[in-house]
Amino acid sequence: MTSLERRVTISIASVFGFRMLGLFMVLPVIAMATGDYPDFTPLMLGIIIGAYGLTQAILQIPLGLLSDNIGRKPVIIGGLVVFVAGSFVAATADTMLGLMLGRALQGMGAIASTLMAMVTDYTVEQNRSKAMAMIGGSIGFSFILAMMLGPFVTGIFGLSGIFWLTAILGAFGILVVQFVIPNTSKPNFNRESMTDLQDLSALLRDPTLQRLNVGVFALHFALMAVFIGVPSILANDVGVTGSNLPWVYLGLLGGGFFLMLPVMIMSEKFAVQKSVFLVAVMVMAVAALGLTFDPTSSITLTLLLLFFAAFNLLEASLPSWLSKACPAGNRGSAMGIYSTCQFLGAFTGGLVGGWSMQEYGFDGVFGSIVCVLLLWWVFALGLQSPRPLRTLVLSVGDIEHQEFLKIISNVVGVEDILLVEGEQLAYVQVDKLVIDMNSLQPYLNR
Repeated sequence: MTSLERRVTISIASVFGFRMLGLFMVLPVIAMATGDYPDFTPLMLGIIIGAYGLTQAILQIPLGLLSDNIGRKPVIIGGLVVFVAGSFVAATADTMLGLMLGRALQGMGAIASTLMAMVTDYTVEQNRSKAMAMIGGSIGFSFILAMMLGPFVTGIFGLSGIFWLTAILGAFGILVVQFVIPNTSKPNFNRESMTDLQDLSALLRDPTLQRLNVGVFALHFALMAVFIGVPSILANDVGVTGSNLPWVYLGLLGGGFFLMLPVMIMSEKFAVQKSVFLVAVMVMAVAALGLTFDPTSSITLTLLLLFFAAFNLLEASLPSWLSKACPAGNRGSAMGIYSTCQFLGAFTGGLVGGWSMQEYGFDGVFGSIVCVLLLWWVFALGLQSPRPLRTLVLSVGDIEHQEFLKIISNVVGVEDILLVEGEQLAYVQVDKLVIDMNSLQPYLNR
């Protein structure tokens, strides 16, 4: 990766990590910490936990659409401000209703799609999977760290301490976006106007994007549902105690990340992404099915390791594939639809998983996961392989930027252009099958 790619990827990964750390810390403690609230009910507890995901799902598309029109940075900073405000509301709340309002307000800072679109803006295709894997790793690390810090912070400062810490982490995110990520000058060529409802309708009808959106729904359905059953299985069947549980999750999620990394690199190198993709979905389904047969402790841990390895692979592959499939100039909108499906999948997975556990026990939970994953596998058979895109680094030289953009945007095969302020370089996305390299040759290696 170039220094710019590393800088932007690490910055975006840290913003993701700050946000998710604060949100995850609540999960292991909120049920016990709110038990004596005057308006406590199990239903209100469920609404509080799900409020963030619901408002995220509602606002991902509008904010992704907005980022295509006014730029990524203003949307991201505005979303983080709203996120911090929601943390303040939750930190000062002493009722379930107040917590619900705070969590819902946190979710209104729905910037996940815009952050992912920014990654695709700054990274070349051959490095994008690495960037997505780094972001996925930061989220996974945030989850493990949150499981350790949540009870510790609550024990010292109470539940409000978690939300105050979340507000501080959100403020750090604002500083990173403002002062670490460079500004860009990015043209919206290849279309006559800004993203509108007609563009959005076209994105929703695109067969490849539909399959990817269904995929991320199913993937996060499976993730949320599996966490309903796994803690009890680890405690009752494997004998993992509370003090050891964070270390077991570290081994499963961290081990899964390192298992998937070489597989992803090889799939990109040999252009077999679709085959690896389908195998990973099936591995998740088989692992979930295996957990319904009351396996031994070692087999249970092996199945969970395979499940999370396949999950990490798919979590990194889906947004990279999406970035190659969506039309130039509509990445924010496409990522908005994608993130909406992701949060709806998480919400539905928790809802259906909880209902399945109540009605049918562990077999119901893992059975629902298997059914959703198998349906996804069948639907994914129609996926088109990623387009053969690559990014070239061109020298702008002494040419005026607008003149340079006019020249390059008219070259056959050019899909997208990114100019970075302070550098006389342009990152140009091209279709390797049709690009007119002769026209670009004067701007290469100058």
